Amino acid sequence: MPKEPKPPNVSDYLAAERTFLAWIRTGIAFMGFGFVVARFGLFLERLALLEPAVKPGHQGLSIWFGTAMIVMGVATNCFSAWHHARLVRQLNDGDLSFTKMSAPAMVTALVLAGMGLALAIYLVTV
Repeated sequence: MPKEPKPPNVSDYLAAERTFLAWIRTGIAFMGFGFVVARFGLFLERLALLEPAVKPGHQGLSIWFGTAMIVMGVATNCFSAWHHARLVRQLNDGDLSFTKMSAPAMVTALVLAGMGLALAIYLVTV
């Protein structure tokens, strides 16, 4: 006997809203941290000018990693908005079968793991 879909209640919408806001905070954190990483190379160059004992490094990779994190933050916010709109539409339609894995969460986690690994390799080898 098939189950009759139950109508969503307010707590379902509020839970979706909390999750959406958590993803927005995550995207903003990516963008802020990316800015810091991108400008860290510039900080080291300025420090080398003031302190002759400090060996000046090149800032090429910090700009790329920082920019990649900023783009990741923008993508996270876009994907979270899309996912939230889809989820609210499903709640409104009464389709509460959430058996799918969150693709934006998985992509974000894998890309960040790759970026972290690349940054760790860079820090160890330079």
